[in-house]
Amino acid sequence: MANWIEKVTGSFDNKKRYARHKARVKALPEPYRTAHKALERYLAYFGAVTEGDIMMSMLEDLADLIEQSAADGTPVRVVVGEDPVEFCEAFVRNYSEGQWISVERERLRTVIAGIEGA
Repeated sequence: MANWIEKVTGSFDNKKRYARHKARVKALPEPYRTAHKALERYLAYFGAVTEGDIMMSMLEDLADLIEQSAADGTPVRVVVGEDPVEFCEAFVRNYSEGQWISVERERLRTVIAGIEGA
């Protein structure tokens, strides 16, 4: 029964991971908490990661980076650089296998390869 429910609602494990992740973000000191929330929001829109496990890994890795920066006293600007958009777009490239577009990229490669072989 649980497998059927998880197929409809998503993984219970990922829901638990997400709750732990949100608690970690809430515990971050300012301005790191605000920065993390902004980065996470952008990644959610831009990243288009559709696989729950990969999305959670991405968010947990981001939280690790921001937590470590806060612990070290590294300013947010040093972490994200001059352009936070560029930072996010480079960061999400490490998780491209979870993006819906990766399926379309592979489909395009296969079609073009098939044309060359014909």
